[in-house]
Amino acid sequence: MLTERHLENYADVLWWGLSNARQQQFRKNDVVQIRFHAGAVRLMEILYRKLLEKGLNPVPRFSPTPDMECSFYRLSGNRQLVFVPSWEERFAENLSGSIFLNAPESLTHLRDADPRKIGRAAVARKPLQAVLERREAQGAYSWTICMLPTAELARQAGLGVQAYARQVVRACFLDAAAPVSAWKAIHRRAGEIKRWLDGMPVARFRVESDGTDLELSLGAKRKWAGISGRNIPSFELFVSPDWRGTRGVFYADQPSFHNGNIVRRVRLEFQNGRLARAGAKEGDAFLRKQLALDPGASRVGEFSLTDRRFSRIDRFMANTLFDENYGGAYGNCHIALGSSYGNTYAGDPRRLTGTVKDKLGFNDSALHWDFVNTEKKRVTAILADGSRVVVYENGVFNR
Repeated sequence: MLTERHLENYADVLWWGLSNARQQQFRKNDVVQIRFHAGAVRLMEILYRKLLEKGLNPVPRFSPTPDMECSFYRLSGNRQLVFVPSWEERFAENLSGSIFLNAPESLTHLRDADPRKIGRAAVARKPLQAVLERREAQGAYSWTICMLPTAELARQAGLGVQAYARQVVRACFLDAAAPVSAWKAIHRRAGEIKRWLDGMPVARFRVESDGTDLELSLGAKRKWAGISGRNIPSFELFVSPDWRGTRGVFYADQPSFHNGNIVRRVRLEFQNGRLARAGAKEGDAFLRKQLALDPGASRVGEFSLTDRRFSRIDRFMANTLFDENYGGAYGNCHIALGSSYGNTYAGDPRRLTGTVKDKLGFNDSALHWDFVNTEKKRVTAILADGSRVVVYENGVFNR
């Protein structure tokens, strides 16, 4: 679906993303994992070659097929669900980077799977994620992901396959004369906005649209992150708020695919930082079970805004990576329930221990699930002295 030129450009952009997101420079013989689906084999081959040319050790790892995932959740006993090979932790301790080439063959194949099994398997792998987060804080690890067009994605998005592929090409600047230069320019502009946001003494934010009226406390020692290279494409700027200060209603007008299931028209109501009520027009039972995964699954871990001047994405793409970066007419705001991001901590990331996270209100969970609102909206920063500044309106940061 993508030409060889597009794939070569994609590989170059992914390498920029991976290296830009890493605090330390990659060195010869560093280990870089390439996880991929069957539909991403050609891009994997190109990346594999380029990483070898850079003196790195690429490790390709084939991701489970929909049939394998269905078999796993249908047939696994309790011990199989939580089985994590002992060598996985040693591998994570020596991993310098990871690239995921997502090309899903199915988006709803787990709709009949037991959400409790899905949850137990996710919790069992959480210690591996903790290892990678620690290495990332040390500057020794980075990651990036991308998505390739598939017939299933196009079908779920209501687009023809070629039309869907054109959206991917356009969103990732794969048709540009110099795609990496295009990403570097956006990265520089985003840096200016992040510095502007970080320079304000914000106590909390208020988000208002037709379906949303939500307040979030920023919390101490926070900084804005985003457009770092960790996702391709990525146009969002985000922060991990103090979950304890969340109150009000958030409405997700975009559908969301998660763990082989779909939910639509999600409404979340918060009181004193916790979900008081949650419901969905479709997928309500799955939603509720995921939000009961662990104590942090029902609390906010991320608050994000996308400036429509950056993003070329103007269609629902049935993929969170693209949908959370939707530009369209009014940009988007999204929140994530579940885990927060340590890279939004304004202090030394190596000192962001579990105790410090608890003290500052950084949320912890095995879940991280994004819910997107694309309505016309206003976001107001309420400053420490009580004054108010509109920081985002009609899809644009006021900077």
